[in-house]
Amino acid sequence: MSDITITTTDGLDGRTVAEYKGVVSGEAVIGANVVSDIAAGIRDVVGGRSGSYEKKIETGRTEAINDIEEAAEALGADAVVGATFDYEEMAEGMLWVNLSGTAVETRREER
Repeated sequence: MSDITITTTDGLDGRTVAEYKGVVSGEAVIGANVVSDIAAGIRDVVGGRSGSYEKKIETGRTEAINDIEEAAEALGADAVVGATFDYEEMAEGMLWVNLSGTAVETRREER
């Protein structure tokens, strides 16, 4: 498990950005299988949430987070600020999940 902090904000409470390391991103491409597609189609008609698709999206987010943590760590960063997720349908049944932000090195604020 990584010690990289990821936040959507531009700073971290109790820490100051000491150095900007660069833009980092993590990506995942997720394909849904035929059973998930059929189940989701039925839910679209009768209403309700598609647990199979939600699980795949969660898996994509987790993979993107793991990738961005590795990228930030490789740059010597201990945090990623300004992180944002982006989701795009690449083709029928294919979803692209992207997480990007700025890798930074921080230091604890003196109090």
